[in-house]
Amino acid sequence: MPGTDVAEACRTVFGELPDLPFLPELPERGPGADITGRTAALLVDMPVQTTTSGWKLADRPGRDASRASGFWSQDLDTLQEVADGYAGPVKIQACGPVTLAATLELTHSLDPALSDQGAFGDLTASLAEGLAAHVADIRKRVPAAAVIVQLDEPALPAALAGRVPTASGLNFVRAVEPVTASLRLGAVLSAVATGATSTTVHCCAADSPFRVMADAGAGGIGFDLGLVRNADIDLLAELAEAGLALMVGALPTSAAQRLVSGPPLPARQTAAAVVGLWRKTGLASDWMASQVVITPACGLAGLSPAAARAALAHCREAGRIAAEMIEAGSD
Repeated sequence: MPGTDVAEACRTVFGELPDLPFLPELPERGPGADITGRTAALLVDMPVQTTTSGWKLADRPGRDASRASGFWSQDLDTLQEVADGYAGPVKIQACGPVTLAATLELTHSLDPALSDQGAFGDLTASLAEGLAAHVADIRKRVPAAAVIVQLDEPALPAALAGRVPTASGLNFVRAVEPVTASLRLGAVLSAVATGATSTTVHCCAADSPFRVMADAGAGGIGFDLGLVRNADIDLLAELAEAGLALMVGALPTSAAQRLVSGPPLPARQTAAAVVGLWRKTGLASDWMASQVVITPACGLAGLSPAAARAALAHCREAGRIAAEMIEAGSD
């Protein structure tokens, strides 16, 4: 979400998405609020520091790591206040182990942790332990909530394809095997399973590896609808038939800004795009309402606060219309 006021962002989310609110991330606050630093603050016994290019594993935590921990304290206190008395699902997000390893440098090297299998494994175990404790903390603060854990993996396709660059930029880290990626993701998902009601893996990059995400044991997968290829439909149908939830990113970021600054994209058009995807799967129409969530295609941090609020309202309305369209058998 845009801005730096977590209380305002949290109230917006709970107001616009009363059936599926989430704990917002506010990267505009600076180092420690970004996806890598925020998640690195949850690591157990693996300190981090900022560098000129991002974050690295370190012998001792840096000042920005302390800032990240402070942001978490502020965010969780705010969540506890805004969600007081709330009963229902609450989604939280964290960087997944593959993307975290691709964006954290090694302690004594500028190369990403992904290049060292030992460091990759240690990082995964540390994240699993830290995220499980994080979920337990949220359950104490919002006891009636059903916590949904989302792992964000924007670098997963690049890691699988061997496109994560080394420090020099002249070479690439060896490609991660699909089974290894699934095992790493699965280790984190399994660790949070005790406290979380459900889990999902989100990747809004091109060539999203749906099979890898599903094989990790995720209860759902999130993706950008605009990047889905015809060749993906059969696999998505197979996964949905197996019970996985589909978090369909149907509202492009560019279209989200136009909701307040230009001819807006009608919610019915967004709903029709998602219904069209579901019809291509050939699955029973009445399954869609319980398995599909309509979301923005990617993050909203680059939008104005008004546009971000409008995007959430748009997706909620598109979901309502999509359910009506499916029930009526219309397109």
